[in-house]
This record gives sequence, structure tokens and C-alpha cells, in this order.
Amino acid sequence: MGPIYTLSDFLDMVRRRLFTISCMFVLGCLLSLWFAASQQHEYETAEVLQITQPQIAGELAKSTVEGSSARRMQLIEQRLMARSTLLEIMEEFGLYADLDALTELQKVVKLRTAVQITGVAAAREGFADDGTISVLTITARMPTAEQAQQVAREFGRRTIELSIATRIEQARETLSFFEEKEAVLAEQVTVLEDEIAAYRNANDVTLSGTIEFRRAEIAAMNNGLLEIARERIEIRRAADQAQAKERPATARRLQEEAKEQLATLDAQEALLTQRRAELEASLQTTPEVERRLGAYDRRLEQLQGELAQMNARRNEAEVGFRLETSRQAERLTIIEPAPLPDYPVTGARKTKALIGAAASLILALLTAFLQELRHPVLRTAAQMERETGLAPVVSIPQMDTRPPPRGLTGLFRRRA
Repeated sequence: MGPIYTLSDFLDMVRRRLFTISCMFVLGCLLSLWFAASQQHEYETAEVLQITQPQIAGELAKSTVEGSSARRMQLIEQRLMARSTLLEIMEEFGLYADLDALTELQKVVKLRTAVQITGVAAAREGFADDGTISVLTITARMPTAEQAQQVAREFGRRTIELSIATRIEQARETLSFFEEKEAVLAEQVTVLEDEIAAYRNANDVTLSGTIEFRRAEIAAMNNGLLEIARERIEIRRAADQAQAKERPATARRLQEEAKEQLATLDAQEALLTQRRAELEASLQTTPEVERRLGAYDRRLEQLQGELAQMNARRNEAEVGFRLETSRQAERLTIIEPAPLPDYPVTGARKTKALIGAAASLILALLTAFLQELRHPVLRTAAQMERETGLAPVVSIPQMDTRPPPRGLTGLFRRRA
């Protein structure tokens, strides 16, 4: 404590430094009042959004919108906090219109600070965290209660609209991609089929479906030719036997009948032989043609497989797009609209003024004490006896021979 050991020493210091303490206390109170009066009340409210699960199970109808809800909400928050969006909201509700000293950029930063978007993670299933959010809270702090409610509800509305728009846009882009890919593959299949048909016609190659039929027809013709040869042998043998055993007239008649039958068989044989030659000529292909046709067939089979796979994916994308447009997939709903706040969240001005006055008094006393430490003086007999151990014989009070000043100066004259 230095020269201040007892309550009487403290009171004596206060009496001697009353002018300094009073000036600092009054100045501090004035500054506290000015600071409290300059502080603006702020009101805070919050709107709560819930992320609901799809109405149809994903195993039955899967949405094409991938990614966790936390990532999607982060992207939506970035778009909400964009400068153009914040300027639209400030212009719509007249925010910070009275703050002409602030620039446009400073107002944007102020609004970003005043609005907070926080999410609550959903309960985990097992030990894996899939990044799913169950509740989204939008908190707004504004100078007036009406502005706080309006801003919170506006951000909630824009969040829902952006969520719907982004999900539908992603589903539409997915569907468009698969539709375009399917159309390209279908066109490639058509072009390849036309190319295969033109190549077959150019090389006089029959369709693959009729080759087996024509080969079977050739085999049947070969059997017919064998049957004709067998009948010819039987007819000739019968004519020879008739000539050897029958009478001449009967033998001549049988010989004539055998000639007619052989002529008929010869005509049939010639017809079958010509037809067989035509079929065999139509089946004759070179190894290069066979290799080219095989390559065409493999390419066509590959394209048809890709087309079937793309058709299945396009159907899935169409189902996902219908889920998003009908709002049967994951969506945001308002479970707690932003209420109108009743009281400001900032501290009361009277409390701030009283705290400032108390701080001013403490600072004034501390300043007076520091002045005492800077100029330590033994002013009383008790102090001299305490510091030196010697008791003074006589204590002579200080005599002020100056004439008493008039006015308030005399009330705050310090005594050394």
C-alpha cells in the first residue's frame, strides 16, 4: 500500500486528492453516459428448418441427387451469402439505410456478421458419419424486431427455394445427359446397321439368318439328287430284265416307258443341280469379308449393350427427376417460423452507464493512489512512528497563509 496502511490514511488521501478524483469520476461518468446513449439495441430471432427424409424408400425409387446434405447446405449458404444476394435483401427491407457513413461493402460485411446459419447433425447409424443434417437454424440480429423477423424469414425462404432449385437442376442435368447419350448411341446403332446392310449388298452376302436355311436347302437337294440316281438305276435294271425275259413287243413298250421316266429324272436332276449351284454361289464369301462381318457384328453387339444400359440409367434418372419435381425426395420444411422478438438481446443502457460510473470511480481512486506512490510524504505522527520507529515530540500543523479563494476552487484546494 505504500503510504496507505489504514482506513484513515485512505480517507486522508481521498480528502487531499478530492479534486483529481472528482474530475476523473465526472469525466468517466460523462463518457459512460455518452457511450451508453450511443449504443443501439439489437433484436435476435431464429427460424428453424428441418430436413425431412424421402417419402419413398431409396431401394424402390432412388433420387439422382448425390452428396451429403451438409455439403449441399454449405453450397446453399455460400450462394446466400453472396454479395448480390445480400444487396437484394438490404434493398428489399431497407437495412442499414440510416448508416450513410458505411460503404456498400461494409454493409454487406455487417449483414454477413448479423446472420448465422448453423446445422445440427443427424444421429449416426453405426460408426459411420454420412454428413446428414437434421435441423438447420437461421439466426438474424437486427436493430429492430421487425427487421430481425423479416431477415430470418427471408433467409429461410431463400434457403428452401435454393434447395429445391439446386436439386431439380441437378436431377434435370442428369436426365438430360443420359437422354443425349442414349440418342447418340441409338444413332450410332442405326448408322452401323445401315453400313452393315450396304456392305452385305456390295459383297453379295446374304443375311446371317438365311445362311443356315440355304445350307439346309442344299442338303435337301443333295438328298434329292441321290434319290434320282437311285431311281435311274432301278429303272435301267427293270428295262434290262424286261428285254431279257419279256416278249419283244412287251420289251419295246417297257423300254419306251423307261426312257420317258429317265428323261423326267434327267430334267429333275438338271433343275436340282442348277438350283444347288446357285445356292452354293450365294454362300461363297472370302475370308476378308467374313472377318469384316465379324467385326461389324461385335461392334453392333457392343453398341446395343451400351444402349440397353443407357436406357436403364435414363429410366432411373427420369424417376429421380419426377421425385424431385413432385417433392417426394429429401426436402426442407419450416418447423419453427421466426417469431417477433419481445426484448433486445443487448444489455440495458442504464446498466452500462452504472458499470461505466463504477469503473470511473475505481480508475480515479487508482490514479490518486499512484500519485501518492509517486510522491511519498510522511504526513502524520503515526506514519512517522510506523516508518522510523521514532515518536515525534511535537506535531506542527501546516499553516496556509494564502487568502481563501472564492468560488468552487476553495472547495477543492489540496493540502500538502
